[in-house]
Amino acid sequence: MKIVEEMKTRTDSLKNEITAIYYAYQNPKIRLLPKVMIIIALGYALSPIDLIPDFIPILGYLDDLIIIPVLITFSIKLIPEEIMAESRKKARQEPVQLKKNWFFAILFILTWIILIIVFLCAAAGLFIE
Repeated sequence: MKIVEEMKTRTDSLKNEITAIYYAYQNPKIRLLPKVMIIIALGYALSPIDLIPDFIPILGYLDDLIIIPVLITFSIKLIPEEIMAESRKKARQEPVQLKKNWFFAILFILTWIILIIVFLCAAAGLFIE
């Protein structure tokens, strides 16, 4: 049971950090690079479709366990500490329900389609020669 409680605590913390970087993004003092990283992190975290589908054994959950926390961590490292502290405080006081972002879902679908087309073209080229 201790593992389940620890996972729940980490999940709650991650949700709070996602809200905090959302609030940090809205701060006018944030520069371009942190904003781009925040957009990538939030877009990936809120996308209803994963880059690596969950039905792929082990790798399917890799993004949920590793990629999303890494993107959030990189975003936080780029945000000045005073802005991040202010954003965390606001996230605790004013939690917001962020909605799934279908733009990023479409982007991931297009990425997979392009990868499949490239793979099929490469495979067809190997068999034709």
